[in-house]
Amino acid sequence: MSEHQTWPELELPDLLFTDPVRKIHTDVENNWDPLRRSACQTAAGRALWKHAVNDPLAELLAGEVYLRGFYEKVKKDRLSNAREVSGVILAVRTMWFDAKIEEAINSFYGTGGAQVVLLGAGMDARAYRLSCLKESNVFEVDFPEVLQMKATILQAAAESTNYGQHATMTAKSLSRVAADITDKNWLQKLQKSGFDPDKNTVWVLEGILYYLSSSHAMEVLKTIAENCTITHTVLLADFMNKPSITLSSSMFHFYSDWPDHLLPSLGFSDVKLSQIGDPDAHFGLLHDPVNLFNKLRGLPRSLQTHPDDGTPCCRLYLVKASGSPN
Repeated sequence: MSEHQTWPELELPDLLFTDPVRKIHTDVENNWDPLRRSACQTAAGRALWKHAVNDPLAELLAGEVYLRGFYEKVKKDRLSNAREVSGVILAVRTMWFDAKIEEAINSFYGTGGAQVVLLGAGMDARAYRLSCLKESNVFEVDFPEVLQMKATILQAAAESTNYGQHATMTAKSLSRVAADITDKNWLQKLQKSGFDPDKNTVWVLEGILYYLSSSHAMEVLKTIAENCTITHTVLLADFMNKPSITLSSSMFHFYSDWPDHLLPSLGFSDVKLSQIGDPDAHFGLLHDPVNLFNKLRGLPRSLQTHPDDGTPCCRLYLVKASGSPN
């Protein structure tokens, strides 16, 4: 969408206003904590950026409250000619993960297929929208109430006229694993659900690491790194730097200024780091050469504050790493 086009008006699907679906989203608003609700916020962002992100189920998973709230932010940014419209990072991040998942699966071609594990899956609907998963076993790991809510919404979508085709799985299989990845037994629960440690695996940690404490985040990364010694492994994750976690000190905890140094120390290899706006993390959505992301890319990563105005240099790193028994 060019900067001169008008953002489409918000149209809420009728299915959101049916009693079962409305009841589910009311429960989310009344009973879920901010961490769990952030999954719906992410879905709202994907739904509002549907001209870029292919996720037809996102609006149902987001719910009315988050769709309206996100739309108002986008509308405000458009009216004020903001250099960065709300949700653009989320759109770029989603598209980067989509592209890297496909790239990773293709790298396993001829080696017995792949497993894709989504840790902190939230409202992720990749098992229903990515054709590259047709030979892959997908595992979604998250809190039981999050997985149950999503399963109920998707069942309602499957039974509807407008969403039935979108609620058909594109993955070979999908297993939902109710587990808290801050508990030590999450990998055991994953294996009981059919995860095979000897099979090629893509681990997807999108929008999850910085919500964890430093100790929990490191334990998760070490657990995945240990898998590298067993089979071919690809890790896809996003990391905040230290200034970024100050954006919400009550929500964000773990950070890494140099994830491309951290991951090799744990046993990963072939680490590639990208920033929003890099050639593989752009997708035609960042037209303004002096927007925040392009300005930061031109500065040394060691800087914590911008030399022009003293504002924090908040960066989001998109990282692909791999490992193998060899």
